[in-house]
Amino acid sequence: MEMQNREVESTSIPRIGEPAPSFEIETTHGMISSESYKGKWFILFSHPSDFTPVCTTEFIGFQRIYPELKQLNTELIGLSIDSVHSHIAWVRNIEEKFNVKIEFPIIADLNKEVAIKYGMLMAGNQSTEASRAVFVVDEKQVIRAMIYYPLSTGRNMDEILRLVKALQTADEYAVATPADWLPGEKVIVKPPRTQQEAEERANSSEYEYVDWYFSKKDL
Repeated sequence: MEMQNREVESTSIPRIGEPAPSFEIETTHGMISSESYKGKWFILFSHPSDFTPVCTTEFIGFQRIYPELKQLNTELIGLSIDSVHSHIAWVRNIEEKFNVKIEFPIIADLNKEVAIKYGMLMAGNQSTEASRAVFVVDEKQVIRAMIYYPLSTGRNMDEILRLVKALQTADEYAVATPADWLPGEKVIVKPPRTQQEAEERANSSEYEYVDWYFSKKDL
């Protein structure tokens, strides 16, 4: 137990903008590697344990948004510190009891290899449960966003989907997205870098101009 605690406490959480830690590991879809996702975005999310009620609602929720994520060139990968047999049994149970077929792979991280690399085990936590962590990784295998939830609170799938859309929109158009932004709404443009640019923007009909540093536009 003492060794396990030291292992957890030594875990560092990757940062936004850093390369995503690589992995090659067994899942419900066989062996997968992070290398095989190059050119695609992926969401790696952890859950505390199979056959638990909150996690079950989350997997149903992730499956609900999975078809739309695939249209955004984004894959899903689940993870917990359970065996592949446990995962398979749970996936079959979800299909039987809730009529939902889980189509994305679930990592069997019994050795905590991926959970430790991604900082999914909280320091000082003596259990072997992974936290409710979400990592959004882009097509260049760079971490773009991280979200952590407590064990008692299920994740908001619509927010995760919105986040991917916002990140991809920001990349494509070199803009930012305001609070509560949804696709189709105006985006925020970068502040001007010179006084001349600020004056030009103030007199431009292209933007919804509030002040020199705050302007929006339609895409």
